[in-house]
Amino acid sequence: MVAENERRARELELLRLINGNWATQAIATAAELGVMDRLAQGARTTKDLADGATCHEPSLRRLLRALASLGLCDENEDGTFAPTALGSLLESDTPDSLQAYALRYGRHQWPAWGKLLYSVTTGKCARTVFDGTAGFEHLEQDAETAVTYHRAMAEVTRRIAQAVVPAYDFSKFRRVVDIGGGYGEMLIAILRACPATFGVLFDRPAALAGAMRHLQKAGVADRCDTVSGDFFESVPAGADGYLLKSVLHDWDDELASLILKRCHEAMRKDAKLLIVECLMPERMEASILNRDAARSDLNMLVMLGGRERTANEYRSLLQSAGFSVTGIGAAELNFSVIEAIPGQ
Repeated sequence: MVAENERRARELELLRLINGNWATQAIATAAELGVMDRLAQGARTTKDLADGATCHEPSLRRLLRALASLGLCDENEDGTFAPTALGSLLESDTPDSLQAYALRYGRHQWPAWGKLLYSVTTGKCARTVFDGTAGFEHLEQDAETAVTYHRAMAEVTRRIAQAVVPAYDFSKFRRVVDIGGGYGEMLIAILRACPATFGVLFDRPAALAGAMRHLQKAGVADRCDTVSGDFFESVPAGADGYLLKSVLHDWDDELASLILKRCHEAMRKDAKLLIVECLMPERMEASILNRDAARSDLNMLVMLGGRERTANEYRSLLQSAGFSVTGIGAAELNFSVIEAIPGQ
């Protein structure tokens, strides 16, 4: 009987894993409909919500009940639905919002995940199959997708910055270049923590258009320049600190090494390069942290043809570009800060 119960428990666990896609789509649909923005006003009936969102009322009620099962809202005895603290993270205009990230994952990344088999058998980005683009070309072609992407990255980076900035002494730098920094959330956190530091946000023009609003809202625009360019060609010179946060994992070893070489060319001998990434374990185990790392690794594969790397793999990559690793510090949220200096 014990063996039979264990077998059934394993079956149920595997079924839950297989069926996990429903939660991604339920959350993305709620984000797209703005359900939590409407619930933020207080408990609402399904009819009120359906009228506001132009939805089929019985079907919306089914979605709301699904969200209640996930803890994103409460179904009250009178039939109304009310927000929960977890669900409030899907509101659009809150400092802790993850609405854009939900849309990014459930809408823009969803088709690529359906082509995981292609990526595993070829080692190539799956997006080339259904839209013919590679790298970040899709953002150049679709302004709406680009805005959602940069908002999503800002939402996630804001949380990563809260974990990383206390884990490393950024105050030692007079001038920090954030390479591929998007809307500048990491740089904002650094500048807030280090009043004597000046920042340079370096990214493509589409990212910098939205970044200036973020820098101004954060009150650090007067201590930050924005420079547009392509890090495969060059990066701004003259700083004593260079930051690559969640950049190298987007690319295969050849292109990642090219980015590092461009950094090396721009850096003074006394400058430091900081790489903020999620490090893959040398050996995988069944744990939440390992699962998050594996998910991110496969996401890099299907979306960009990139990869997460172990500490030793980063050491080798940096060495190939002329750097020496001087330290690796762990931060929260499974991230690490790798410090490296340019060789002679």
